[in-house]
Amino acid sequence: MKIPLLTVQIHYERDVVLSRQRARQLAGLLGFEHQDRVRIATTISELARNVFQYAKRGKIEFACDTGTGAMEVVISDQGPGIANLKEILRGEYVSETGMGVGLAGAKRLMDEFHIETAVGKGTTITISKSPGRGVPLTPKRVEEIVSELATNKTEDPFQEIQRQNQELLATMEELQKQQSELNQLNRELEDTNRGVMALYAELDEKADYLRRASEIKSRFLSNMTHEFRTPLNSILGLSRMLLDRTDGELTFDQEKQVFFIRRAASDLSELVNDLLDLSKVEAGKIVIRPSEFEIKDMFGALRGMLRPLLAHNSSISLVFDEAEGFPPLFTDESKVSQILRNFISNAIKFTEKGEVRISAALRPDNTIHLSVRDTGIGIANGDLLTIFEEFTQIEGPHQKKFKGTGLGLSLSKKLAEVLGGSVSVESELGVGSTFSVTLPLQYGGEVDAAYLSGFQRQLDPHRTPVLVVDDNPETLFIYESYLKNTPFQAIPVRSIRAAREALEAVRPIAIFLDVLLGHESSWAFLAELKRDKRTREIPVCVVTVVENEAKARQEGADAFHLKPIDREWLLSQLHSRVRPQRLLLIDDDEVSRYLFRSLLSATPFQMIEAVGGREGIETALEERPDVIFLDLDMPGMNGFETRRKLQEDSRTRHIPIVFYTANLQADDKLEEFEGVVGILSKDLSSREVAQAKLMTLMGEIKARIEAKVGAASSSSAEPSLP
Repeated sequence: MKIPLLTVQIHYERDVVLSRQRARQLAGLLGFEHQDRVRIATTISELARNVFQYAKRGKIEFACDTGTGAMEVVISDQGPGIANLKEILRGEYVSETGMGVGLAGAKRLMDEFHIETAVGKGTTITISKSPGRGVPLTPKRVEEIVSELATNKTEDPFQEIQRQNQELLATMEELQKQQSELNQLNRELEDTNRGVMALYAELDEKADYLRRASEIKSRFLSNMTHEFRTPLNSILGLSRMLLDRTDGELTFDQEKQVFFIRRAASDLSELVNDLLDLSKVEAGKIVIRPSEFEIKDMFGALRGMLRPLLAHNSSISLVFDEAEGFPPLFTDESKVSQILRNFISNAIKFTEKGEVRISAALRPDNTIHLSVRDTGIGIANGDLLTIFEEFTQIEGPHQKKFKGTGLGLSLSKKLAEVLGGSVSVESELGVGSTFSVTLPLQYGGEVDAAYLSGFQRQLDPHRTPVLVVDDNPETLFIYESYLKNTPFQAIPVRSIRAAREALEAVRPIAIFLDVLLGHESSWAFLAELKRDKRTREIPVCVVTVVENEAKARQEGADAFHLKPIDREWLLSQLHSRVRPQRLLLIDDDEVSRYLFRSLLSATPFQMIEAVGGREGIETALEERPDVIFLDLDMPGMNGFETRRKLQEDSRTRHIPIVFYTANLQADDKLEEFEGVVGILSKDLSSREVAQAKLMTLMGEIKARIEAKVGAASSSSAEPSLP
């Protein structure tokens, strides 16, 4: 309940000093802290001086709210009014006698500030400030405050000036202390930044060194493996001739020696072949030759190729499950066969009895799952994470019996990744192991084509498409992650052919293009985009590891960025291509406004704030936002009254309104409120959920507006009846 406490008439200049003294005295009685007392006294003094200077006469009415303990003050006069109020409140006005910052300063210092003025009819300013403790005032305490105000004498003006100077000195000392702390913090930040920059430089140097070392290693392995192959083939051929007795019989010991030589050469040849394949994969020089083939045909070839490996052990059965009814695969058959050969060879090596079974299964995501299951010795759980590493072999009696290179599984993993798939293993000691490879039915560009054939159904109508052309699946995943919970949807393609098909079906807001796409000429595609009148207006952003911005700009690129892609740069490029929608939030609560502002951090929306209903209506008339988010529970003019006034004014009637409130009961009666198109709860469980809800709501509003515009256009185009 609001209770009047004191009224001070402003007739003479000394009344300005009196109003300052009374304000400080009342703030102390209401329990305000020292800094708040100074703020209140300064505010009242400035407003009283304005009254005396411009209106000559006026009054100041002090009151308190018994529920919250807040001080409420009304300053009124019958003077000439304020003609340039908005300019003054924005801090842009400089008066002839001063700085013109009294009203703007008072608004910042108080919790609530409302002003009503009219030229020739005077001005009324209502302000309030709460002590922050939220303790109600009892009737007895109110009586004590009134009695204290009536009996307590005020200081003379000279003493008041002295007190004001002391307060000013204390404030300046506090500001100087804060400035000193800020300077110290800035110095620490500068030192930290220098350290971080030095660390980044060192990391870049290390990364460059490792890259060069990797390139040298790949070249060395490639050259050396080729050099090794010639003598090894000679050794294998000559040993074969000796064992075949081409030039005569061998003694028992000679045959044994030649056999050892041949086995060592064979092991070394296998190592050389695996090293060569690995170096090709790591250097990105491995050639994929996709072709269409049937799984049953590949199984048949593997059966004939690997059956001789069982000659030394008749207690093992090599079983290929039936592979009828599977769709044909379009991928590199030799690479798939190589992966399975490695799996099967290992299974036969480490299985003493039982079976090695090869099977295939079709997955619902258009992939094929090929597995090799054995009944061998199995692998311990602790070794499952390391067996796909290079030169890794598990210690055990079977490993001593069957020596290998330790590269077969590592090579299989890399080949599967090159083909767009993955490998996995399940095993149990003493029971057996199952090695599997999962591959897409269509390799490379065909993957993109298969995806694009149905991508129209996957497009979100509430999001703007962005075409991403990159053959690296990790990079495409990064783009999709960066654009998650934004108004933009990534359309990923991995070839130029797929990009052309996408552009036939959808017009993206921008194209992000990697100029290194396997063996395709992306530079030529960039030039093609800029020549074609259908695509020349679409911005193309080149994102690549090739540091050649000049060439990209010459070919017509609108932007250039070196990998790795930066999320802030990506979103800034996209946001700069769209006209941002402006959202007006009318809410008296500062925390709610801050939280709402944080929801818009990764969106193309611009936020305008208004504190309270009256300011919200004025802002809506001045700014004309695209959508208004309106809090329902506000002091003074609540959300329902604000909505009604917005609907009554023809200038704001067309602006969609969304209730932004914790009062979910309003959703049940939403159809009763004209102009209200939705509700956004303040009580959503997480920022991600709230942001997703906001994006969905804005999409629905956009679709509704577009439908209304389309209907209006159709009706206006209809011929009139005679």
